[in-house]
Amino acid sequence: MNTAARQHDRSGDLAWFKSSYSSSEGGNCIEVAAHPAAVHVRDSKAPAGDILTVSPGTWTEFLERVLGE
Repeated sequence: MNTAARQHDRSGDLAWFKSSYSSSEGGNCIEVAAHPAAVHVRDSKAPAGDILTVSPGTWTEFLERVLGE
């Protein structure tokens, strides 16, 4: 896991998607950008801030644990 993916975001090669659990009220939201080699996660209220980067396998394992699948 690292937070060094900001260079990808600046190059504009990532398509960011807001969490489906986000509301239009501007609460706590995350955005995710999937890339073949990594999954990037950032705070939707601070898109220029730090980006968490994990492998696709780590992201899948996280989702399985959170969603109880």
